[in-house]
Amino acid sequence: MSEMNKKVLRLAVDAAMTALLLLLEGYSKVGETAHEVIGVCMFALFIAHHILNRKWIGGLSRGKYTPFRILQTALAALVFLGMCGSAVSSVMLSKHVFRFLGISFGASFSRTLHMLCGYWNFVLMSLHLGLHWIAISRSATKGIPRNKPAPLWTARIAAALAAGYGVYALISRKLPEYLFGVTTFAYFDEKEPLALFLLDYLAIMALFVWIGHYASVFLKRIKTPNKEN
Repeated sequence: MSEMNKKVLRLAVDAAMTALLLLLEGYSKVGETAHEVIGVCMFALFIAHHILNRKWIGGLSRGKYTPFRILQTALAALVFLGMCGSAVSSVMLSKHVFRFLGISFGASFSRTLHMLCGYWNFVLMSLHLGLHWIAISRSATKGIPRNKPAPLWTARIAAALAAGYGVYALISRKLPEYLFGVTTFAYFDEKEPLALFLLDYLAIMALFVWIGHYASVFLKRIKTPNKEN
């Protein structure tokens, strides 16, 4: 496979993971069976993502660790742990896909773990996406001129507005309570259209992508001192 095809495949896998990540947040709105199937697909794509990025994983023990690389590696490790927690707890809670296993213990702990991992995965993956936003946007907009200020500032203003609304959505959807275990039961308005629910979560994702992006910009400007011989 050529390097260009690999980049396209990586972009497709990451785009699919982003879409599924949003759908996973709407547990009761998509239904239990669909939620479990989406979760299985998400984990399969997660594995594919690591296979496609195996060179980066293989190079973790080599090279200098800059502030950006430290954050990047820490986020990747936390996402990996979170996904493992989600996978284990989902199998234990499964009423459809893994029902044949007949697991009937640890439901209370698994439910709490699944909820915590699910929401933290959403935040951490969004931050991770933000760290690589420049590379992703360049791949997605290849061929579009970037030397004109109007489109650039339009995109920046749109991103800032989306992030601003994301703050409101974050609070109104009570994500901090879910993230820190204050509330262990997610509330869903059954009358609310799925599209509006997903738009709010897309805005929350945009907020953390925005934070991740500017964190990467800041950290990449920090120069690490050279070791003296």
